[in-house]
Amino acid sequence: MADLCFNVALGRLAYYASLPAANDALIAIPYAASGLPSDATLRDCATVAAIASAGATEQTTLGRKTLSSVTVTVNNTNDRVELDAADLSWTATAGAAIAAVVICYDPDSTGGVDADLVPLTKHDVTMTPDGTNLSLTISDFCRITSAA
Repeated sequence: MADLCFNVALGRLAYYASLPAANDALIAIPYAASGLPSDATLRDCATVAAIASAGATEQTTLGRKTLSSVTVTVNNTNDRVELDAADLSWTATAGAAIAAVVICYDPDSTGGVDADLVPLTKHDVTMTPDGTNLSLTISDFCRITSAA
């Protein structure tokens, strides 16, 4: 589950995860451990371009992954909305150590730019690529509960 929800995504997560537009997607972006800003700094970033401007370095050897099988489930028993997706896998990984994966909403997967990508959640990940495959298990990547 998410370790951080970006301020810009509060209240919008279920909407974005429902993939409301014709060519939209949820994208997972791995970030290098070196130079990763604090959660206090990251939470105020409203776009992926702003995350880069804050000093985060995308781990491009692994590359971005599009989430599949995204579901939004209203759980009335526990008074929450659960957002889930299929697990991710990167093949024969290499490159810089990873400290985080950020899941973003891309409103136009056919031609969007980083200034259009809205960061939703940050997941702390500790992984040093060594040539083996990397699997990221996603089990409710975010749960949104009602305020009491």
